[in-house]
Amino acid sequence: MSGQTFPDFQASLTLVEALAGLLDAPVGEEDRARTCLHLLDWVGCAVAGRAEVAGRILLSQMEAGAGARAFAWGGLGNILEMDDVDKRALLHPGPSIIPAALSLAIEKNLSGGALLDAIVRGYEATIRLGRAVGPGHYALWHNTGTCGAVGAAAACASLLGLDRATTAHALALAISQSAGLWQTRHEPASMGKQLHTAVSARAGLDAARLAAAGFKGPLTILEGPQGFFAAMCPGADPAAVIAGDAGWRIHDVSFKPWPACRHAHATIDAALRLRERVDVLEKGGDILVETYRDALTFCDKPEPGTVIEAKFSLQHSVAVVMARGRPKLEDFSLEAVADPVLAALRKRVKVGQNRTFQDNYPSRFGASVTFAGQTETVPDALGDPENPVGLDQLRDKARALFVAGGLGEDEAEALRVAAETASPGLAGLIGKVLS
Repeated sequence: MSGQTFPDFQASLTLVEALAGLLDAPVGEEDRARTCLHLLDWVGCAVAGRAEVAGRILLSQMEAGAGARAFAWGGLGNILEMDDVDKRALLHPGPSIIPAALSLAIEKNLSGGALLDAIVRGYEATIRLGRAVGPGHYALWHNTGTCGAVGAAAACASLLGLDRATTAHALALAISQSAGLWQTRHEPASMGKQLHTAVSARAGLDAARLAAAGFKGPLTILEGPQGFFAAMCPGADPAAVIAGDAGWRIHDVSFKPWPACRHAHATIDAALRLRERVDVLEKGGDILVETYRDALTFCDKPEPGTVIEAKFSLQHSVAVVMARGRPKLEDFSLEAVADPVLAALRKRVKVGQNRTFQDNYPSRFGASVTFAGQTETVPDALGDPENPVGLDQLRDKARALFVAGGLGEDEAEALRVAAETASPGLAGLIGKVLS
């Protein structure tokens, strides 16, 4: 994180007023460079997502205007489960924040620098709120949905040049619309997760526009007796919204190299390491996965029947690695789910909770995989700040996603360069690709 200090704020302010003050800090070149990587990552996810059933439906219903565009694009980036993630907040910032900011930038014909600054501020707001809600919230609520709108509002407030007081009202209006229940993950056909990110993107944009026009929000929306924390967050830490070191938290956000739920990534990494040492196809026996509780809650699916269930299956992820190596998009297709080799391997994968991994979670996403007396342990999933993914791998990921989304080589390369440099024509180019 860069070393700038945030502006002072008075203790008498409400939490959203204080948060608006924090967001008023300057954005440096290092922060902008980091943001370009998240832009590239989101664009890849969105381009590939448009080719999926959910993506085609979203785009088919897209009408004219920034709000409709933010909504449609807001769903695209989450479809493939490859979007960026803040592990401490247990949410994906990119899918709601970037579409809202891009949509408004297209409408206002704003520069690349202004867009990057807005995204940085949007990530900050969403991550700060996400880190405050606590495990009681995450048990029922989809943090990406409930905390995404405030980031989208912060980004759009930045693009509109709103002052602190008006930005606070935009944040309050956005939080008033927070929603997204985890029940969606219990029905494999549900596209509710993408609706959550879509609604958050549009809600944040609407909130910023309304605030700019003088519409007022409830400034005690977070800490009030009938506010967000009281209603939705048992065991929350409200002070975390404005606590912590200075520096933009976008630098803490992880990239996802594999097309599966983030809770499966450390297991995939450990399985890849173990595969280099032993061949589980040559002899029988159980493959033991140990990890933290939430990874089991979300990803203990020994018999996935759909694409989304495969992406949320530790058993399928391990089977893919052992049989095929580094996971690719097609490894989570219906064809892969039906592959008899993978089906047989899934039956051999046994999963359990490990106390060390649980104690370190969510600061660290760890797992181990054991077979035939040999164990590989990964304390931090690839793509986390503690185990960073390289630029070349991020580029390879984006290229693969562009191909999956149907882009030609020249168009894909132009989009990659525009995203990495946040060129003035980036928003328009993305608008053309995702129209």
